[in-house]
Amino acid sequence: MFPLGTVLLPGAGLPLRVFEPRYVALVEACQAAEDLTFGVVLISRGSEVGGGEVRTDVGVIARMQSCVRMPGDRFAMACRGEDRFRVVRWLEDEPFPRAEIEPWPDSDDGDDSDALAVVFERRDELNELVRRLAEQTGNEPRAFAMSSLPADPSKRSFSLASSLPISEIDKQRALAAAGPVERLGVLADALDDVVATLRFRLM
Repeated sequence: MFPLGTVLLPGAGLPLRVFEPRYVALVEACQAAEDLTFGVVLISRGSEVGGGEVRTDVGVIARMQSCVRMPGDRFAMACRGEDRFRVVRWLEDEPFPRAEIEPWPDSDDGDDSDALAVVFERRDELNELVRRLAEQTGNEPRAFAMSSLPADPSKRSFSLASSLPISEIDKQRALAAAGPVERLGVLADALDDVVATLRFRLM
């Protein structure tokens, strides 16, 4: 297990620079077992370095797509999120964090058309506010296009969660949603907060 201060979502990329001895040991153990996967969970309280952190119990399997050993007993890795899981039980952190987990696939919580339309409405409002703020500050506006989304509702909802400018806590809430429709509702609520913040900045 690799607790991080950021949320990994299914389908999302994850670059890592590994230098702490316990995680160097984790990478070496994965390579020795010829199993290039490990679990990633969010640190809800504490630091990525040093141990003693409080971890969430919902995470995602990360697969190493590339792994280069660097001078000084370090690794540079590129990983990608795969399936979601729940932690059944945390084990001793020796020589690195470990846990018993169970797969947690999305439930089918219905037609996501209406929930998706709400997210798109919030996206359009966000883009307009970003454009107005850029005009005020003289910066280049950034548009959140959300184009080329997957057809599968679950993959689509995770893709949106990865691409939208929401907090790590909101991403974790999206990850822990039971299914795509519930997840889109989480995203719409999170975008409401972002929109409110931008409106305040434009006052």
